[in-house]
Amino acid sequence: MTEEARNSEPRTGSALSVVGPGEGETIVLGTTRMRVLEDGSHTGHRLAITESVLAPHTQGPPQHRHGLHDEGFYVLSGTVRFTVGDEDRDATTGTLVMVPPGIPHTFANLTDQPAVLLSTFTPDLYVQYFRDLQEALAGGRPLTPQANIDAMSRYATEPATDLD
Repeated sequence: MTEEARNSEPRTGSALSVVGPGEGETIVLGTTRMRVLEDGSHTGHRLAITESVLAPHTQGPPQHRHGLHDEGFYVLSGTVRFTVGDEDRDATTGTLVMVPPGIPHTFANLTDQPAVLLSTFTPDLYVQYFRDLQEALAGGRPLTPQANIDAMSRYATEPATDLD
């Protein structure tokens, strides 16, 4: 067997990760409930995946840019308003939105119905941002815009202040 063939064989054993319905770490941030399906621990930190339920009339984070990771959003149900710079775009069920590093963006659910997103982060570093926000809320600290910006800065992310 060639070295190339040996390296392309499927892995076996405990490398398989399965997260069933209702399983996974839950992070609650105000009106958003997030389920961490993959935090990067099974992907060599190359990829993280979350499922988020945005309650009706949920505002997202301040418009921001990621310096080191791509972020993907697949709308499983509902309608999510994505804002990139000064452009708004409504993404409905079945829409994929990819945000590469450096692109200013935010999102919100402006409708009367919940919206569900499947999100990817490559690499995985941004999952810890959500954990940090939840910890702040659990500790009784308000989730102010400045607290959000401070948490973002720990994960190569900055507010898009040039758009204000």
